[in-house]
Amino acid sequence: MDNEQSLISKKALLARYNISYGSLYRWKRKGLIPDEWFLRKTTVTGQETFFPEDLICERVELILSTKDDVLLDELAARLTGEKRNIGAIAVETNYGNHIFRQNDIRRVLVTGADGIINDVTQHIIDLIQGGIHHE
Repeated sequence: MDNEQSLISKKALLARYNISYGSLYRWKRKGLIPDEWFLRKTTVTGQETFFPEDLICERVELILSTKDDVLLDELAARLTGEKRNIGAIAVETNYGNHIFRQNDIRRVLVTGADGIINDVTQHIIDLIQGGIHHE
């Protein structure tokens, strides 16, 4: 790391982007934020964590701008250069957007207007895996 690089404290970072401590460390565990960006420094109040300001701010802005459209695991794979094919289904409702990974889906049931419940799980899995194509 360049010693002349501007640093930002963890507290200032969390406040600037209105993110939680838990989110920050979840992103770290998923590989979205490299361990080496967490710089421990002694201050008058004790040990504090700082980050290279340009790097961390750019990364947090990327995460925040894509988190509703891309799974965090997919973003981590892109950032680390790994190739992971994670199939998923995105469900948009009046109450928000939800993304479910293929491996997390156990059953998908659809109730028709006639009250009949249909299990469409395999159809959804086929779509996620690219087995069915509609033109």
